[in-house]
Amino acid sequence: MNFADLGLSDELLRAVETSGYTQPTAIQAAAIPSVLMMRDLIGIAQTGTGKTASFVLPMIDILAHGRSRARMPRSLILEPTRELAAQVAENFEKYGKNHKLSMALLIGGVQMGDQVKALEKGVDVLIATPGRLMDLFGRGKILLTGCELLVIDEADRMLDMGFIPDIEEICTKLPKNRQTLLFSATMPPPIKKLADRFLSNPKTIEVARPASTNANITQALVPTTTRGKRDVLTTLLGQDEVANAIIFCNRKTTVRDLNKALRQSGFRSGEIHGDMEQPQRIAELDLFKSGAINILVASDVAARGLDIKGVSHVFNYDAPWHPDDYVHRIGRTGRAGATGTAYTLITAEDAENIENIEKLTGQSIPRLEVAPAGRAPRRETGREDTREDRPARPRRGSAARSEAPAAPTEAAAAPVETSTDAPRADRARRDDRAPRPDRDARAPRDERSQRPDRAARPARDDRPRRAPDIDAPDDGGWNGPVPSFLNQKLGA
Repeated sequence: MNFADLGLSDELLRAVETSGYTQPTAIQAAAIPSVLMMRDLIGIAQTGTGKTASFVLPMIDILAHGRSRARMPRSLILEPTRELAAQVAENFEKYGKNHKLSMALLIGGVQMGDQVKALEKGVDVLIATPGRLMDLFGRGKILLTGCELLVIDEADRMLDMGFIPDIEEICTKLPKNRQTLLFSATMPPPIKKLADRFLSNPKTIEVARPASTNANITQALVPTTTRGKRDVLTTLLGQDEVANAIIFCNRKTTVRDLNKALRQSGFRSGEIHGDMEQPQRIAELDLFKSGAINILVASDVAARGLDIKGVSHVFNYDAPWHPDDYVHRIGRTGRAGATGTAYTLITAEDAENIENIEKLTGQSIPRLEVAPAGRAPRRETGREDTREDRPARPRRGSAARSEAPAAPTEAAAAPVETSTDAPRADRARRDDRAPRPDRDARAPRDERSQRPDRAARPARDDRPRRAPDIDAPDDGGWNGPVPSFLNQKLGA
């Protein structure tokens, strides 16, 4: 089957042929005829199967008949991210170059004034993210009553990003007799509920099992540690077959830090994440597409739906938290029939996430042991190291003298003169003496005087007597009983 068998116009066929495509993909072959017949459609297809062209191509032929009116777009395409919306706009420009169709792109990060001017002239195709569309609608800059065709793309990602309430509100403002197309890689219950509510007798096209991964992608899990991730990644990136790659991280801070580390290591890398302004993100994508950089470090939100030809490898620097994200991430490679490779770096903490991914995709992902090349094994602590592993440190003072060559064996028995600076061995022997008994456990004074070691000592009558612990009271020569208050004071 070729595109001419799908019922597309000659002008559109020439544009497709100029773009280098001759045969439609499975989702295109199944969806395009139904869309041309003005039927509602649910398309379930894994990412990278060409589903964007499956609605862009028939829309161009449908919208070729008619004219637009000011602030009333004739069709609306909802996308979850700015990057994916921009790529859909590129598809319209590429395939619609032989048609006189007007188009507007409503995305965040771009000045609103130019977008409002385009709407005032009237557009045939409006491509928008839900947030910017609701903003302009609330300002009264756009009317949706003339919209004949609605496309909800990446519906499962819309769900993850919390856009479903906005989509429901947008659908209520559109004409009820419109044509609605919904595309998604997976079909969770909330998306099924959305389709049941806003689609009329839709035709369901499923070209692959939900959440299945592309058979053209070689997958592997690479066990490592948190500290060893960068070394393992550097080893994998150094392989000859890595022409270009997208590296996914779970956090924006990780994206920035990893890109900085890769650049310091000599790699031609760039980054894309949600904190960047739209012009910066577009510039980074252009550098990657042109080959000026061959490594793109990205977050999930920024790279969702990126359609870049010829990506040879995908690296999950962080294992994705949601199983669906794994399918979308690795789908950046192996597109349009090409082959690709996807590595996922995992630690012990990722066991549950990997289990959920394998359960969702219905396959066991093989493990691959990778040893960092060109680096000595990292020592966790110095406790297990021997002294020979460490460079010798110069000794000073008496410690240096103690390391002098030992005397002959006969001299070892010679008496050692006693000095105030006792050798370490003598001090050690003194330290080995039995500890002194606790003062509170000593025998009374008169009992200690009868001990054998005390008795052997010569008497020292000339030694001054120890003063009493307290001053004796002046009793005035009293020979009678000691008063009770004196007994308490004297401890009697």
